[in-house]
Amino acid sequence: MSKRETAERLFESGYNCAQAVLCAFAKEVGLSEDTCKKLASSFGGGMGRMRLTCGAFSATLMVAGLLSGYTDTGDYETKCAHYKLVQELAEEFKALHKTLSCNELLGGNADASYRPTPRSDEFYKTRPCKKIIGDCAEIIEKRWGL
Repeated sequence: MSKRETAERLFESGYNCAQAVLCAFAKEVGLSEDTCKKLASSFGGGMGRMRLTCGAFSATLMVAGLLSGYTDTGDYETKCAHYKLVQELAEEFKALHKTLSCNELLGGNADASYRPTPRSDEFYKTRPCKKIIGDCAEIIEKRWGL
């Protein structure tokens, strides 16, 4: 099964967009699936359903940090290289989806209640999230050759 399929299936089984992306790469980033689920749990719905930065893209950056992040605060060039990577990933995402905003991705008037929308067949049919999640998985696979 491809990473795209894994991430999409995780989303369809009830995990939020960030959890679906990060969990698809649990092995590659060296974390347990449960740790990935907990780490990404706050980022669904554009950060706790505030409809800010897309959760799938946020998880893409979590993977980027775990695979290519920096730890030495004195290594300015490595920090610059990582931020360049983040900006490149954002541009790649925006080339596909025009925006990083969860609200805009959902059509501009998404409910920002703290209460998640119940999952149903209609939910999955009307949301672009599954495709976005799959696209994020493919961006990661392509960038790191996974």
